[in-house]
Amino acid sequence: MIQPQLYFRQLLSGRDFAKDNPVARQMLNFVYAIGDRVTGETLLVDPAYAVNDIVDIVEADGMTVTGVLATHYHPDHVGGAMMGYAIEGVTDLLNRCHCPIHVQADEAPWVMRTTGVGANDLKQHDAGDVVIVGGIEIALLHTPGHTPGSQCFLVEGKLVSGDTLFLEGCGRTDLPGSDPELMYSSLQMLSALPDDTVVYPGHMYSASAEAAMVELREDNYIFKPKTRDAWMQYFGGKN
Repeated sequence: MIQPQLYFRQLLSGRDFAKDNPVARQMLNFVYAIGDRVTGETLLVDPAYAVNDIVDIVEADGMTVTGVLATHYHPDHVGGAMMGYAIEGVTDLLNRCHCPIHVQADEAPWVMRTTGVGANDLKQHDAGDVVIVGGIEIALLHTPGHTPGSQCFLVEGKLVSGDTLFLEGCGRTDLPGSDPELMYSSLQMLSALPDDTVVYPGHMYSASAEAAMVELREDNYIFKPKTRDAWMQYFGGKN
């Protein structure tokens, strides 16, 4: 059987990596690897908790890490201090793999403050940019709301949605840098994607690990309000 060119893996913290880390088991973060099987290059989405574990997993598949795609600045996605814990992240990854960290431009200062990486370590992007790994094109969708520079990644009908869109609910809008009105606009943009777009969230906050957009429009309560005012009445400022 011929394998597809796209290399795509979904890894769950506390199960597939960082198995002995109590914070990783509690937070249930997903890390993704998106790459090109032909060239052997792959990008990691939100590597955190145990970066060497993650790199070991993709290298066992014959892949080489050539970059990071960061959905947003929170420590459980890119590393830093959280709840009194020091979480591994992109700073630790750079010690093993010298590679660019792709961030949305509005998120860059937040990522630098949270992780301690320098501006030279970041590749800043605008809405609509495309990152190419091998021969695979990944569209960057700017989805502010959870944070100013939250971004999602669309590749061959798969949407890696970070903390913008979960299978049940969406990211919080009462944290530093959050904006509930922008979140509404971002969710509307994502809901307009084709029915068969498969959504892969940033956390396993539901029984399933992925779902089609057509199902989320029907089942996810955040899509029930049909106007901005109605959405703000229910979700503005808290979630």
